Amino acid sequence: MAITLTVNGTLHRLDLPGEVPLLWALRDALGLTGTKFGCGIAACGACTVHVDGAAVRSCQLPIADVWGPVTTIEGLGTPAAPAAIQQAWIDHQVAQCGYCQSGQIMQAADLLARSPDPSDAEIDAAMAGNLCRCGTYGRIRAAIRDAATRMQEG
Repeated sequence: MAITLTVNGTLHRLDLPGEVPLLWALRDALGLTGTKFGCGIAACGACTVHVDGAAVRSCQLPIADVWGPVTTIEGLGTPAAPAAIQQAWIDHQVAQCGYCQSGQIMQAADLLARSPDPSDAEIDAAMAGNLCRCGTYGRIRAAIRDAATRMQEG
């Protein structure tokens, strides 16, 4: 069965069964390895991507059920021109081991798209489903606050 997906602005035709999780289509078929496998049950957030602008857990989303364009960490910004949230992550040295960070960043980008000036409570609620075993939660919150300020300033 051929599935057509738009990923990071590019249309792809994938000859994969519709039940293949989006995570594996991204990583194995398209070579976009920034999205990570964490738990496989949508509980840790390492596999977070955007579908039609909303944060979703790609490990549990069959490609046949994808309802809009997909954006991965690779499509959020570039090394030469990182998105505001990515630059804030760098500036606050959020990553320790780094494994969960693409999912953290994608979840934070979704939050900032919906709430441009989130309170600490809103940040904590939005990020609660994204686990960081290194415990960089304080730096994550600071980076989100910083990115919100940068985005509001222009």
